[in-house]
Amino acid sequence: MKITLEQVDYVSALGRLALSPDEKTKFMGQLDDILKYMDTLESVSTDNVEPMAGPVELFTPLREDLVRPSLSVDQALANAPSSDGSSFVVPKIIE
Repeated sequence: MKITLEQVDYVSALGRLALSPDEKTKFMGQLDDILKYMDTLESVSTDNVEPMAGPVELFTPLREDLVRPSLSVDQALANAPSSDGSSFVVPKIIE
C-alpha cells in the first residue's frame, strides 16, 4: 500500500501535529513501511495459535497470607504531624 500525502495530512491533523513538508515526506515513507510490515504479519498463519493477551505469560507470585506482628496504633501515629488518636489527620483537598 502506498501512503499518499493527503493521508499523512489526515493523520497529522488527527494527532494535532503541525508538520513541515520535509517531515511529511519522511513520515509518508515511514508509514508506508509500517503498513508493508503489517501486510507481512497478515500473511503469517495463526490457525493453531491460542489467543493471548500478550506475547509473554504473566503471573503474580503470591506469598502466604499470615498474621505477623506490626506496629501498634500509638507507634504508627507517634511521628504524625497531626492525629485524632486513632487516625492520621490530613488537610482537606476536596471541597
